[in-house]
Amino acid sequence: MSMPASEHIRAMSEKLAQLLHPEIEEDAKLVQKGMLLYRQGLVTLLRVGEDAMVATVQDVVRARVELDVNFFEMSQCSCPANGICRHQMAVFFLAYSKSGSVADWIEQWRKPVQEKKAEAALGMEKARDLIKANGILKPDYDRWIQSFGESFTTILQTKQHLNPYVVIELFRVYRRRLSASAPVKQEWKLLYDLIGTVFSFQKLAELSQEMGYTNDGVRRTFDLVFSQLIDEAESLVQKLGVQTMPFAFDAFIEKLKDDTTSLLTAVDELEYDRIYLYRLLWSHLFKKKSWREDELKKIELRLEKIMDWENPIPLQIAGVHVCMLLQMDDSALRLISSIQDEKVTPYLLYWIELFSQQKSWNRAAPLIDLLVQKVKVYLEVQRSYYACTGFTNMLLKAILPFCKTNERFDLYERALLQSLPYSYAEYEISLFEQGMYDKWSELQSFIGYQYDQLPKDRLKVIEKEQPEVLISLLHQSAQQQIDLKNRQSYKSAVRQLKKLRTIYKKQKRVSDWQFFFENLLERTRRLRAFHEECKRSKLIDA
Repeated sequence: MSMPASEHIRAMSEKLAQLLHPEIEEDAKLVQKGMLLYRQGLVTLLRVGEDAMVATVQDVVRARVELDVNFFEMSQCSCPANGICRHQMAVFFLAYSKSGSVADWIEQWRKPVQEKKAEAALGMEKARDLIKANGILKPDYDRWIQSFGESFTTILQTKQHLNPYVVIELFRVYRRRLSASAPVKQEWKLLYDLIGTVFSFQKLAELSQEMGYTNDGVRRTFDLVFSQLIDEAESLVQKLGVQTMPFAFDAFIEKLKDDTTSLLTAVDELEYDRIYLYRLLWSHLFKKKSWREDELKKIELRLEKIMDWENPIPLQIAGVHVCMLLQMDDSALRLISSIQDEKVTPYLLYWIELFSQQKSWNRAAPLIDLLVQKVKVYLEVQRSYYACTGFTNMLLKAILPFCKTNERFDLYERALLQSLPYSYAEYEISLFEQGMYDKWSELQSFIGYQYDQLPKDRLKVIEKEQPEVLISLLHQSAQQQIDLKNRQSYKSAVRQLKKLRTIYKKQKRVSDWQFFFENLLERTRRLRAFHEECKRSKLIDA
């Protein structure tokens, strides 16, 4: 039974509300222009069917629009615009007007922006009230944390089920409020900002999980904010590291240390971000050996009591990291071996880069060996080609200093092999520049490139310096084209066979060519079209 037209239009309106965002200026202008074309009566509906809605829009140039009622993204317009255009919007508004109010649709669509502005204004008012009440905060860790908590609750948690984009706007208001109460002295301000950043990261992570912001678009928006918080924390840690910290800081840093452990278990989401922030603080700020020893005991005790439904990875990676900081590398490696390859692999990069910066090559070596062993399994379980390519690039960048300094190019090549096909570009360049043309040819065959698809400049160099390498490549490529069994592939095969004949002649191996070609003709005697192409190119008569 087909869906009524009104249902199609309702579904289309919901889809458009998802695809277009009122806070994005281009989308707002698009909706406005479409509405103007509709209100000026410039849309003429030609046909409304079960799957499509066809219309014309008399713009500067007449546009023909076809809206796909099932998949709006497949809609088309004769204008040169990419994606959704004003003409498609105008046609949609005309269709929508048959069963609803266009003005109501636009008002409802703009509601998140209006709500965001109203909430932001209210948040600013609350922030000003808090600043009046608290003023500039003097150095007092517990008072700082109390103030941060009050501000977060007052500005962000007084309403339930907020629009996620409103939450982000209010979070920015909250952060400005924290900045306004920062101590005046620069050294104290840096510490205050760092403590506020770590606190804010944790609170926003808890809030986003509590409100269930799992939509991809919303997730990306929140992920950007969390990345910015981590960047801020990294910058603040670096600034604190280059100055002599007063003894009065010790009590603050110790309390921050105790609070930081909750990064590992406070929420389920943001695993990598939480671990990155944890490792950053323990590497550069919490340096006392006794602190690290106590932390390791806490982690081990917590792992013993972990429940089946809990994710152990943050605690396990934290345990490895603290062992590394205590130079207990054997213990760290044993703990790594207890974690699944696909889980632990991305975290190895951090320690490899850390030891490379310190030029601690003996400590980096076993980790690089582990990374190369595990990377294939890790890449196999990833769903995104771009994620695999990005990780491969990071891996190669991380191990290159070690391989160059220690002349371990065999290890670098092994990493390239294990990372294929994502390391193809790097591996191809490396083999060619080293003159390893036989391996270069094998790589092309492994990836599945045809002879005609390979760079001509590279083929000319190889033909001049090591022509025999191209023989096997041409044999394989020509056979693959013949196997496709169509006229165009036969023409391609003949071009490659002529090239193969030329190389055989230059190698003074004419008898080998004749033996091969006679056998090929015998095997393909039923492929009349292929034989016709061979005659046309004078391969058979030669």
